[in-house]
Order: sequence, then C-alpha cells, then structure tokens
Amino acid sequence: MKFYFPDSQDQVSPTYDFINDEYSPYRVRQRDDLYAHQAVTPSPYDGILVSKAIVDGSVKGAGKYSAPQRERLYRLGVREFFRLPVEMRSLGDCGAFNYINEEYPPYSVEQVLDFYYGCRFDAGISIDHVIFGYDPNDVNVDPAWVMRREISLKLAEEFIAEVRSRNARLRTGEVALEPVGAAQGWSPSSYADSVARLQRMGYRRVALGGMVPLKTHEIVACLEEIGRMRADGLELHLLGITRIDSMEEFAKHNVSSFDSTSAFRQAFMDERSNYHTADGAYTAVRVPQVDGNPTLKRLILAGVVSQADAIKAERQSMRQLRRFDQREVGVDEVMDALRAYQGLLGDEKKLKQVDRCERTLIDRPWERCPCALCREHQIEMVIFRGSERNKRRGFHNLTVLEARMRKLPFS
Repeated sequence: MKFYFPDSQDQVSPTYDFINDEYSPYRVRQRDDLYAHQAVTPSPYDGILVSKAIVDGSVKGAGKYSAPQRERLYRLGVREFFRLPVEMRSLGDCGAFNYINEEYPPYSVEQVLDFYYGCRFDAGISIDHVIFGYDPNDVNVDPAWVMRREISLKLAEEFIAEVRSRNARLRTGEVALEPVGAAQGWSPSSYADSVARLQRMGYRRVALGGMVPLKTHEIVACLEEIGRMRADGLELHLLGITRIDSMEEFAKHNVSSFDSTSAFRQAFMDERSNYHTADGAYTAVRVPQVDGNPTLKRLILAGVVSQADAIKAERQSMRQLRRFDQREVGVDEVMDALRAYQGLLGDEKKLKQVDRCERTLIDRPWERCPCALCREHQIEMVIFRGSERNKRRGFHNLTVLEARMRKLPFS
C-alpha cells in the first residue's frame, strides 16, 4: 500500500530559533527549508500529490504558490523542485474540491496536461467533478450527480486519448506520463460502472473520488461491487482517505495507494488529537504568541487586557514548560502558569483545553518517540504555537502513520 502526501508547500526551517521564536536573517525558504521527506527518516510517505489548483489557482482565486515558486516548479520539474529521492513517485491532480460549486470544471484537458507534462509528473489524474451524495440503492438519484459523473467520464476519455498522443511524441529520454482515470459515483453500482467504463478506455489505474464523506462500510461496499467487474492488473487509488484501521480491508479489494493530509492537519486543526503515538493521541499544549493571536490582540487594543501582563504570562508559560522538560518543576507549576495565561482571555473553552493537556505533560510522550524531530526538539513538539512547531508536529504524525502502515501484514 503506497501513501501519497498532498503538497501545500509545507516546510520547516532547520535553523529556526525556538527560544527567541525567530528565523535566521540568512534564511531563504525555497533553498533552506525542508519538506517532511527531508526532515525525518525514513521518509513518511511513498510519493507526493500536487494539485493544479494549488499551483496555478482556480475559480477560488490564486493558489498557494507565489509567481516565482510556480515558475521555478515548471522550470525545474516536480522531482528537482521537491528534492524527491529516486524511489519517490509524483502524482498530479486537478484539485476538484476547489471548483466543487461550479457547473463544469474550469480547466480543459489541454491545460491540465500542460501542467502535468510541464512539471514532469510520473502520473496524472484525469479531470473529475466531485459528487457529494450517497444513495446505495440508486433510489433518489439527483440529476446533477448523473451529469457530474458523465462529465468526469467524458473528460477521462479525452484525457487518455491526448496522453497517448503526447507520449507518442516524446523525445528520447523524456518520461511518459501514466494516465490515471478519475471515477466518481453515488452508489456501489455507479462507482463500479465508472470503473468499468474507464477500463474500456484503456486505464490501468483508477482514482476513486468523492468518498471522503462516506463511512468505511460504504467504501467497502463500493470496492466489493467494483471488484466484480475489475480487470486483472487494475490498480485502485483512494483520494483523500486514510483510515489506517481499515487499510487491510481496503487492500483486500485491490486498493494499492491512497492520499490524505489528515494526520498532518490534525497537528494544528484538531481540538484534541494533535500529537499522535502508536497507541493513541494527545492534546498539544497551547501557548499563543501575544503578537500573533488575534483574540488577544483585540483584547489588548480594547484595554481589557494589559499587554505587559500578557507578555509576562506568555513568557512564564514557556519558561515553566522548558523547566518541566528538564524536570526542574512539576506538572502543577506548569498547569498554574498555563491557566493564568489562558485566563487572561476570559474564554472557558480555552481553559478546558488547558485541562486536557495535563495528561500530555504527565505522560511525556515526546520522550518515548524515536523520530528525529522529537529527539531534537523535545517538549517543543507538543507546544501548539506557530507554524514551525505545528508543522513539525504534523511531520511527526506522518512518521507515526508510516510506522503503523509498516506493521500491517501487506506492508
């Protein structure tokens, strides 16, 4: 089972100063900052997935790449831009979630293939239109679902024909693009029919989209139906699905790869499960930066909170956490400092979050983690504060996912 990590230009600076919370004045992000596959060993994924919408933008506006970054990606190609090791694969897609509210995808087949070939991807997924609806018995099928599935299949047919044409025109030494057909559906039978039609077009690899909202048993039902008409050798990819506890079951139904940002994003998007371990997850210790927290800044500007008191409480929280890491103070002293700081905000919800992180401090999970990031940064890894800590914690979570995958029988 191969894991692809969707790119969103997530990097960390190896020279970041955690004590003073500042970058080196000599830092050049694209030159110096590290991707997850550079920051941890072994690499926590088998490949990266890059969306056209992230790079070139879509109807929602500009992508996450600056103009110089975009030009550099096209000039160097995806492998050199991301400094990918030889064994790591690259997969391109359109980023269908970015135009989900549109009646028709905003890209042409030619534009998408210009992106795939221009960036020199190993494989690229055909243009699809996400269907967010599930009717297992095909009783109340929305006409819009039918239209979106037909749009996806029509574009897939145009896509593979153009890929064949372009691959045939490649010069010696240029790498051919592997076409991956995108299958959409709203039920086991509609997904299976999409896969069958993509097979007839000539696809040997199919990406199943729109399944993120489905329950695991619903995904399995679709995979079982697909299996009844799947040709030998056809590989299946799950778009946006992790569900590590179900991967063995998915693999039995010929799923060979998946992609997801879930483990990474939980590091800073989840209310509770921020720091993952082999046995569960812990809540990160929130210590917001006075000059970077919008709520606190508003309270200070309104005269409700003294800036001097906030800075003092922030520094005391960080000081006590680091002293705790060195076993100079106990949990109670740290919790008192954290409650005092969060108490300035007058937010009961934030105070409850402080209470939840007490277990994190008592168990000290960073001390048992074998990953290089935890060994180097220790307690900083469980502090919810700024992108450098939060992204490192996300990279750590990816290492946990990789280790759990490695222990599964199919690994």
